[in-house]
Amino acid sequence: MRTTWKVIFVSVLCFAAVSIVTTQAGKDTSVTAAQVNGTWQSKYGEFKIWALGHQRLQVEFSGVYEYKTAQGPTANTGEGSGIATIEGDTAIFKPEGAKRECQITLKFTGGKLVVTQTSICGFGHNVSAAGTYKKVSAKKPKFGSD
Repeated sequence: MRTTWKVIFVSVLCFAAVSIVTTQAGKDTSVTAAQVNGTWQSKYGEFKIWALGHQRLQVEFSGVYEYKTAQGPTANTGEGSGIATIEGDTAIFKPEGAKRECQITLKFTGGKLVVTQTSICGFGHNVSAAGTYKKVSAKKPKFGSD
């Protein structure tokens, strides 16, 4: 009889653990337009983002890579724009005209924008979109196409 209760107790514990994992895995991570809209900046770049509806974002990136030369400080700059698709709290962005391998992932989390970049996106030597950005304005940004 003891063995039967042990099996039932272990089975109940396993079911409870699976339920907790399932509930957390199904947690909604969607972000609102108000959470993504605006201008986001880091030391080396800026993203302008505006929700268009239907899981699409208008995105514009400008970045800089600063370095020193014998003649003094200088910098490489780059930019890209286009439409990103967003699902939950993560958007995928490939700038217009970028190589096929280029992919920029924008993750909106904890009031920050965490960006990763796959491959070279043609922004300029050593210019990268990767980094952590903070929102500096919630107003609708002025885009180059405006």
